[in-house]
Amino acid sequence: MPTDRWDVFCRVVDNFGDVGVSWRLARQIAREHGKRVRLFLDDLTVLAKLRPEIHPSYDEQKLDAVEVVRIGEPFDYLDVADAVVETFGCDPPEAYVAAMAARDEKPRWINLEYLSAEEWVEGSHALPSPHPRLPLTKHFFFPGFTSRTGGLLREESLLRRRDEFQADEGTRAAFWRSIVGEAPPEDALKVSLFSYAGAPVEALARACAQGSGPVWVVAPEGYAASALDRWRLSDRARASIRTFTIPFLAQDRYDLLLWACDVNFVRGEDSFVRAQWAGRPFVWHIYPTEDGAHWVKMSAFLARYTAGLDRLQAAAVTSMWEAWNRPVDGEGAESIKPSVAQSWAGFTARREVLERHALFWAAALATRRDLAAELVDFVDNTL
Repeated sequence: MPTDRWDVFCRVVDNFGDVGVSWRLARQIAREHGKRVRLFLDDLTVLAKLRPEIHPSYDEQKLDAVEVVRIGEPFDYLDVADAVVETFGCDPPEAYVAAMAARDEKPRWINLEYLSAEEWVEGSHALPSPHPRLPLTKHFFFPGFTSRTGGLLREESLLRRRDEFQADEGTRAAFWRSIVGEAPPEDALKVSLFSYAGAPVEALARACAQGSGPVWVVAPEGYAASALDRWRLSDRARASIRTFTIPFLAQDRYDLLLWACDVNFVRGEDSFVRAQWAGRPFVWHIYPTEDGAHWVKMSAFLARYTAGLDRLQAAAVTSMWEAWNRPVDGEGAESIKPSVAQSWAGFTARREVLERHALFWAAALATRRDLAAELVDFVDNTL
């Protein structure tokens, strides 16, 4: 049975990633599927960084057809929606869950899980999980890269807008002037940096400076920008490299940065997916876990992503990703592996073929329905 009202819940765990995914999903369900959507957040300051139109102090506000509501105590929003999405196992407030159970027609309850390329995800996607005490059933919904998962977030106009931007030299130049005050020379290698703490940013900057042509490196404020500033102050051997640290970009303008650059270093989940849609070679800084499970998750994605490359090309991508994710002090590495400089040299030497592969990968992903469409269809027509 079709649903009209949707509530999406998000509690900030991984800073921008959780909120970024939740906001994109809520906006797309409202805009492209005509649902009435409320997005419940416990920290509006994070969303305000992604969407400056948001007022962090407001308890209720509306933006892009989405009603944004602060999660507070006591929780008084007990008019339960037809579909309830908790992102990343965040659990709606207890009072709301009790109200769900009290409804004669129970809402469809979805737990939107984290993205993973691991094979076990296919077997867990869409599985039910009955509540231990209440007459409610939650279903797990996994984003993913295959037809047996829920797909990836992708607005219907995204790839068209990307292609138009990348094909228009004047638009690209205007964008560069808007963020750094000037446009790069035609032959410059343009690199964007967004990472967690611990990424070997300074080693990468040194490697870029050793290249034969001009390099522009741009980092929105955060760990990578601070590390880039430190390097710029301490290292004078940088004749061929220009570095720029810029204010944090609103979410939609960050897409433009990814489209404007030749190589993108991204982190977490939201920018990881957006880098894939950009159709450019990219390097993922995966969120590190104490038990090392992030290496398994990264390897699972690399196995899928590099399947269409030859052995040397795949090795160049894998080497760069492993070097970027190795702690700065080298601890945690299983064996002696290529340095950032060596990996970067091998990666950039194959940039043309890696760019063709990135475009092929994005086009292949786009042949299936996006995550919002899959989720709405599952809720309206399967449950």
